[in-house]
Amino acid sequence: MQYTHLGRSGLSVSRLCLGTMNFGPETGEADAHAIMDAAREAGINFFDTANVYGWGENKGRTEEIIGNWFAKGGGRREDTVIATKLYGSMRDWPNATFLSALNIRRALDASLRRLQTDHIDLYQFHHIDLATPWEEIWQAMETAVAQGKIIYNGSSNFAGWNIAQAQEAAKRRNYLGLISEQSIYNLLNRAVELEVLPAAQHYGLGLLPWSPLQGGLLGGILRKTEQEGRRTSGRTLELLKKYEDQIRRYEELAGQLGVEPALLGLAWLLHRPGVTAPIVGPRTMEQFRDQLTVLDLELDEATLQQLDEIFPGHKPAPQDYAW
Repeated sequence: MQYTHLGRSGLSVSRLCLGTMNFGPETGEADAHAIMDAAREAGINFFDTANVYGWGENKGRTEEIIGNWFAKGGGRREDTVIATKLYGSMRDWPNATFLSALNIRRALDASLRRLQTDHIDLYQFHHIDLATPWEEIWQAMETAVAQGKIIYNGSSNFAGWNIAQAQEAAKRRNYLGLISEQSIYNLLNRAVELEVLPAAQHYGLGLLPWSPLQGGLLGGILRKTEQEGRRTSGRTLELLKKYEDQIRRYEELAGQLGVEPALLGLAWLLHRPGVTAPIVGPRTMEQFRDQLTVLDLELDEATLQQLDEIFPGHKPAPQDYAW
């Protein structure tokens, strides 16, 4: 396993982060525990979750599954950098949503109970809260750090100016602020290259890409639909029609290289500047085993250039669109 520091912090994390969103809704507890054991055995020390995972009436269930895994002992908790998130509504009641100091306190304590731990290594804002001042947010986080309940803070789905706003407010308080940003980033969706990635690099945040395969569109979808008879519908079908020519060229390139399309998409992210660890969210052990092999895949400059030709990216703003 390869490791790197998360942003400008001294925290060492694996180059792959185990995403747990499927644990509960798609993957039963026993299978989820088996995947986490396999991840630990492979050297992955970085797990990501959120308080709302489990969804619907089962919000919090994913954290509970992880907490039950921690409770098995054997160094599971000690060996894991656990990242969770707050923002989303856990129940239909005022102050049970967003980033008020009150909700931060309640959500944090609830996550600690579900995770069966005394601290969270990376506590992330799942979305920007434009209605709550950063002075309130950072004061609540400073209190949680002083209490030993959290160690680091991260953001998710922030705009570049949100990162700047958060970091400048933290700087005024002599507080570390954010060390990571979790954004959607993949070959089909490279918008973060405009402002989010430059802001993250400027302020020393590691980027954690979610949806690295754009919901499966970069995972060999044409082969699966044309050769294996799988069906697509809804938003996935709309995007497939829009990007079919590019995806076909992409799958052909993967075939020429002798690699699975999903691994090519993950490997590309591992070669991108500023990226700490793509978040992989397996539903099954087979998927997880396949994803692990990406760490052995090196892409040469010619391949990276071909991928840029198929899926053009962005220069940092405003150079991308201005003279």
